Amino acid sequence: MRVENAEVLALVGENGAGKSTLMKILAGIYRPDSGDILLAGEPIHFHGVSDALRSGIVLIHQELNLAENLSVAANIFLGREAVRAGPIGWLNRGKMASAARELLDQVGLQVDPDRRVGDLPPGQRQLVEVARALGQNARLIIMDEPTSSLTQRETDRLFDVIKDLRPHGVAVVYISHRLAEVGRVADRVTVLRDGRNAGDLGKDQIDRERMIRLMVGRDLKQFYPRRPAAGRGPVRLEARHVTYAGGPRDAASFVVRGGEIVGMAGLVGAGRTELAEALFGLRKRTGGEVLLDGQPVRICHPNQAIRSGLLLAPEDRRLHGLILSDTLLRNLTLPSLRSLSGWFGWVFSGRERRLARAMAERLTVRASGLGQVVGQLSGGNQQKVVLGKWLARTPKALILDEPTRGVDVGARSEIYALMDELAASGVAVLMISSDLEEVIGMSDRVLVLHEGLIAGELARDALEQEAVMHLATGGQAARAKAGNASSPIDHSKRLPGGTA
Repeated sequence: MRVENAEVLALVGENGAGKSTLMKILAGIYRPDSGDILLAGEPIHFHGVSDALRSGIVLIHQELNLAENLSVAANIFLGREAVRAGPIGWLNRGKMASAARELLDQVGLQVDPDRRVGDLPPGQRQLVEVARALGQNARLIIMDEPTSSLTQRETDRLFDVIKDLRPHGVAVVYISHRLAEVGRVADRVTVLRDGRNAGDLGKDQIDRERMIRLMVGRDLKQFYPRRPAAGRGPVRLEARHVTYAGGPRDAASFVVRGGEIVGMAGLVGAGRTELAEALFGLRKRTGGEVLLDGQPVRICHPNQAIRSGLLLAPEDRRLHGLILSDTLLRNLTLPSLRSLSGWFGWVFSGRERRLARAMAERLTVRASGLGQVVGQLSGGNQQKVVLGKWLARTPKALILDEPTRGVDVGARSEIYALMDELAASGVAVLMISSDLEEVIGMSDRVLVLHEGLIAGELARDALEQEAVMHLATGGQAARAKAGNASSPIDHSKRLPGGTA
């Protein structure tokens, strides 16, 4: 692999192809077993990350690498803080805040530099990572899935930032599973498969089909396998006038029918995840009710949601969806231990292994065995484990929050097929996604949120990116295109007391 001066090189490939490993070698995290790294034509050897940073190579990790208890400014200048003159060396917080504000402006992020990073949503945290890299005077910036938590507007801003780096001679290695982005941002594409270079594509050769053929060695004829719902099934999940702590005063109401995949779209900060957490019992609900199969269910805690058949696959799988240090076996069976146990709570190991093996085979989890530590699996296989542990409980309704974030094209296709299979079996699927192509490709209907409220609903035949973004940015729903006929709730009407 080579990267030219001021070039944007896209590096693509399935999970496990070796992209992140190769980039960690360039960033000084791993040492190569053989071969050479040449910088400006000269061989260079890194003994650690600090050596790579001094050489101007900065890696923005796929999984956010921020100190959540520190401020935005402190994170941007972590390890290279500005200090005041004198023997004590007090931190010059004012200088760091001022410099941080300039960097944040470059990435289009309007937040207080003194704000704690842990209070920011994932999309804004990703932009803080980009701002930190820009502040390190890099010659080569490696961006590993930088848009996985960004909205389209934030993605466009990031591409503008990348474009602005070129006149300064800064090169970018851009790793992404979103192939539509690659064509927009890249000067050239290198494809990895099984740890080897499967081929390069010049600017005029970059298209989706060529990249997929090189990545997986086959054509994906139907990337989105969603089949039109055979018929409108009964309502399985209903949110009726729901309000929650920290949310808007106005309430949210919607339904998801058995056999449907209902997409939930909106900009980062629109309240999609917060609403899902309120339904699942992770966030305190202050009003309204949740119904499953037409019956109100009391959900004040996730345990109650799980027992009722309402399950949630969270946005951040590594933080909230998995026990990374434990095995594939334990992660797949953890929610089902009660049904696998006998007297005194003893778990029948044979039953546990049979269940784990069945789920791993059903989802084609690629691992060395049930004893492999989940933290060692690729992102796509980790996401399959998150889904597999819930499928063992036969859900009535399943909420998927960013189900393919950081997942390669091959694993995405498998996850989409699984979602389609679940819907066909009568499960009500609510899919939250920032990927508009995914929302349009997999949804029977789409609910669009703006500032915590359902701004409108679009039927499948009205699904267009422009229509979704119009609603997501505060535009009014066009009655000719809104798909509200499938829902008994009229979102345009207000009820007494400020609810909707």
